[in-house]
Amino acid sequence: MQETDGVKAIDMASGPLPVIIIPAYQPSKNLIELVDHLLITPYPLILIVNDGSSKDCAPIFETLSQRERVTVISHAVNLGKGQALKTAFNYVLLNKPLPAGVLTVDADGQHLPEDILHVARDMMEHPGSLCLGAREFEGRVPLRSRLGNAMTRHVFRFFVGKAVSDTQSGLRGIPLALLGRLLRLQGTGYEFELEMLVLACKTGIDIREVKIKTVYEKGNPSSHFNPVLDSMKIYFVFIRFISASLASFFIDTAVFSISLFFTGHILFSMVMGRIISGTFNFLTVKMVVFQSRGNPFLETAKYISLVITLMFISYGLIKSLVVLCGVNPYLAKIAAETTLFFASFSIQRSLIFQSGQTT
Repeated sequence: MQETDGVKAIDMASGPLPVIIIPAYQPSKNLIELVDHLLITPYPLILIVNDGSSKDCAPIFETLSQRERVTVISHAVNLGKGQALKTAFNYVLLNKPLPAGVLTVDADGQHLPEDILHVARDMMEHPGSLCLGAREFEGRVPLRSRLGNAMTRHVFRFFVGKAVSDTQSGLRGIPLALLGRLLRLQGTGYEFELEMLVLACKTGIDIREVKIKTVYEKGNPSSHFNPVLDSMKIYFVFIRFISASLASFFIDTAVFSISLFFTGHILFSMVMGRIISGTFNFLTVKMVVFQSRGNPFLETAKYISLVITLMFISYGLIKSLVVLCGVNPYLAKIAAETTLFFASFSIQRSLIFQSGQTT
């Protein structure tokens, strides 16, 4: 392979190159330099979305629009990174039906041209996979970026069941087949990128990671990520996963308490609570949380087995707390169910409503 300005030419025999997508809000002139470096490699199109930037940035976009193989499309107002990506995906689906997929790149200079090329190569070698440029977070990395990614990584692994080292990376090789599904996601800001990973896991799409360098300007001034508001939006994706289980927990506790008040029988009250809350939980988790299209009879059988097993475990915990420790049965119920909550969610995610059966 030939080398040009330190960037190796790509082997076209391995397949077509992806379209480059760059969502841009209030970019600096460094964006022009980045695009010029990318144009060294024969990407079929570099699609830039001006996400409602001010008039001060107009010369930058005007300059870029005059480059060959560069198209600039604009939002009248700032709609968020997620919406900018969806606008670009829609454009690609309508106008460029042949590329292997798209490669999203941040406009703030955090992705080096050689790293972008590495992800492009991996994407071409593994068509159909979602390829992430995983930052190594070495050297002088802003504390908010290091901690934010670490927290999201661990929470993502617990609730989704997939280990991803860099959940917030904006450098992603996305297969063409996934773009239409991504257009249906609700997120319009930074949370959209997390929803993309959740969707990939739910649909059984392989997620690959390619190590890239971590590049930050001092103080990270070009980033428009709000550490409070945008983090709340990102974690709301996870909240949707557990809301159904929490609602079921309160229904179960309410039915248990009412039945225990009138009968004084712990096991009978637990059975009544599980029948009512279990029915609600199964339908909600299947259709809303995991959106499973698996065999309903098989899922129902496995779910009932889980409910019965956990019910007897919970009963044992409650009886032990009441008899051996003298704990109030209502408080014992809450303690036991809280202990089993996370185990129940993990089992449902991994063994009952399996990701490969969802859409």
